[in-house]
Amino acid sequence: MFNYTFHWNQALKALPQMLDGALITLQIALLSMLIGVVCALALTGFRLSGNRALSGFATAWIEIARNTPALFQIYMAHFGLGNFGIHLSPYTALLVGIAFNNAGYLAENFRGALKAIPDTQARAGRSLGMTALQAFRYIILPQMMRVAFLPTTNQMVWAILMTSLGVTVGMNTDLAGVTQELNARSFRTFEFFALAAVIYYVIAKAVTLAARAIASRMFRY
Repeated sequence: MFNYTFHWNQALKALPQMLDGALITLQIALLSMLIGVVCALALTGFRLSGNRALSGFATAWIEIARNTPALFQIYMAHFGLGNFGIHLSPYTALLVGIAFNNAGYLAENFRGALKAIPDTQARAGRSLGMTALQAFRYIILPQMMRVAFLPTTNQMVWAILMTSLGVTVGMNTDLAGVTQELNARSFRTFEFFALAAVIYYVIAKAVTLAARAIASRMFRY
């Protein structure tokens, strides 16, 4: 018999705390994306460099990031590195784990975007007197951004959702962590986690819609 009594007032009273947690969630996701993009560009360069050592390093990173659970990567950052005397706070471990994951996926996005651009584009730039760096900056990079932009947006949404794994390493200041603590004090599991799910959904949709609006303006032609 269904006899559960909903108490939404408790969850709504805690909404400011949950929104503060959502800001931490966004902070971690954004930082992990910035770090991930930088690392992904380096990995893409390594993968295409022709140097076997660099290419092997990049391939190993990408394979681990893409073919093991994100939870495993966060655990290794928090608990695994501790075995070697490197102790990361839950916040830092979560950031490192998500950034590692982001870099692996983004590197493949960038590599695919570069492969989609004909080699003749760079050669045409060089024939006009551009250096290799100028040809990449003014010809290749804008086209690569156009191809990779929306997949990168998808990774941003994934990064936001991945932050919820922080509760497994003691993270208690992001949205999932705050929700977990509120639930532990009140035992109103459905109300708090349903409200948290709505917040995650709104954030993810806002990022997606904003990205589409940006893409429609930046990549109109």
